[in-house]
Amino acid sequence: MSETGFNLSEYLKDRRDLFNQYLKAGLEEISAEPELVRAMQYSITAGGKRLRPVLCMAAAECVFGSMEKAIAPAVAIEMIHTYSLIHDDLPAMDNDDLRRGKPTCHKKFSEATAVLAGDALLTHAFSILSNPGLICEESLHPENPIRIISRISLAAGPEGMVSGQVMDMNALKNTDSKDLDYLKSMHAMKTGAMIMASVETGALAAGGDDQSVRRLSSYAENIGMAFQVADDILNVKGDPAVMGKAAGSDAAADKMTFPSILGLEASRKYAFDLVSKAIDSLASFGGRADALREIATYIIERDR
Repeated sequence: MSETGFNLSEYLKDRRDLFNQYLKAGLEEISAEPELVRAMQYSITAGGKRLRPVLCMAAAECVFGSMEKAIAPAVAIEMIHTYSLIHDDLPAMDNDDLRRGKPTCHKKFSEATAVLAGDALLTHAFSILSNPGLICEESLHPENPIRIISRISLAAGPEGMVSGQVMDMNALKNTDSKDLDYLKSMHAMKTGAMIMASVETGALAAGGDDQSVRRLSSYAENIGMAFQVADDILNVKGDPAVMGKAAGSDAAADKMTFPSILGLEASRKYAFDLVSKAIDSLASFGGRADALREIATYIIERDR
């Protein structure tokens, strides 16, 4: 529990439990080839922090909205995030055997099934966004559905997460590169774009005004980068038994990371500076932003 009395552990558990109920509903209504559905369900129910949907719901509450207003974008974003993990793990990409302590989708099923499961989650996400009634009674704020769909598609597509992944693969071809600006740009797209979309669409779904969305966007931009810096540090110093995946894989693959360019201590300082900037962006929201403040700190203190 923090000095303000806010219990982040309890908050995260409550929001994850609520979210998982809606996510289950979003999966149960799928009528498709059984092997495909099993692969989708296997990947999306394999655990995980549910950081993006929790951020989405917390942002809705921050603008005086109901967190249920953010359920549809939260579910869609988690489906898109899971699709990206399935594809990242493929032999043609990162070639990982474990994800969250379990065999990756292509190891559990087949490479072809994993590709198609990712495709299915990506496209089904937009079915949920365009028809929130599939999973919940709360609808999006009536003025913002198109803005929400546009914001998420931009973050997930060629100007966001997909380009970030291409930049990551290209960086592997040039292992001598120490370009910090390139690294920041890569992760702003690969990781940060969907985190920003989570926060922004949560606020939009609850009817947040443009000024509130801009302030929350600044928060999200900083925690998105801090999240990746923390991930890079964990890959060096983390406990594989806790993380559910191997440590040291970035160094073994000669990947460009914040520790490889800045060093561990400078990377930690950079992460703390980013979180400080993120928290400063929330000043006008008062106690309504306590959850977002605590999540920002959690991002750089987590062990997985």
